[in-house]
Amino acid sequence: MATRLYTHPIFLEHITPPGHPERPDRLRAIERVLDDDAFAALDRVKAPEGDEATILYAHPADFVARVRAAIPDEGIARVDADTTASPKSWQAVITAIGAANAAVDDVFTGRADNVFVAARPPGHHAEKTTAMGFCFFNTAAIAARYAQKKHGAERVAVVDWDVHHGNGTQDIFWDDPSVLYCSTHQMPLYPGTGAKNETGAGNIVNAPLAPQTGSEVFRDAFLSRILPALDKFAPDLIIISAGFDAHHRDPLAEINLTEDDFDWATGQLMQRAARHGDNRLVSLLEGGYDLQGLAFSVAAHVGRLMKG
Repeated sequence: MATRLYTHPIFLEHITPPGHPERPDRLRAIERVLDDDAFAALDRVKAPEGDEATILYAHPADFVARVRAAIPDEGIARVDADTTASPKSWQAVITAIGAANAAVDDVFTGRADNVFVAARPPGHHAEKTTAMGFCFFNTAAIAARYAQKKHGAERVAVVDWDVHHGNGTQDIFWDDPSVLYCSTHQMPLYPGTGAKNETGAGNIVNAPLAPQTGSEVFRDAFLSRILPALDKFAPDLIIISAGFDAHHRDPLAEINLTEDDFDWATGQLMQRAARHGDNRLVSLLEGGYDLQGLAFSVAAHVGRLMKG
């Protein structure tokens, strides 16, 4: 399998306040672990700057303008209770979108079988008209729409295993049966959405996990809800909202997964990508706030992408 990695130094320049969990050190921890010889074959590419027009695939123009206006010339500005912006945040966001869209191009043109995008800030909490939860724009949603508009994808699946429900992705695709959104997440927990009875147009599959559960419950959620939905939907492309904050070390939640669980889930999604979509799979970094848990989990995830 040809696996590509996109990242960029600009992602380190999105500065958050001291003590904020979504911090540049997250990417430094990922960079260190992927420098190991085990990842020598990884195709490393500098993320391109994105086309701002593609933001409009998921968000209205007036909202985009409001977010841009919130970027400060100096210091740190608060966008919502826990989402902040610094002078380079706009460039970081645009480059994250560019990387995700380039990853879609790669898997549709055969330059890679799968791609991991190590970018920040994350995106899955950004609703159509609301920036929240460390997120400005919904990168996964933009990439899904980009696959449809640029490459004619008829069915795109977004699978979100971040420990926090991707309320933004659900909001954007709520009534769109051409996109399947599947999520495992702790409940109750921020942002408070993601109940099983939230089903949209039949295209939303939520599998909430109770606090203090772990591998067995997570894997059962995949086997009983997520994977059957994917097989029924038969996506042309799978996008993973790859948050690693369900790891047992993570400080923001109470799900007890290990690196082996992310390895296993990655393999399961790769099987469905091979079965339905000519291996096309794009993985976008979302959460993960314990640096060791994040690094080891990303290593397991990328290692599985490379193994096939």
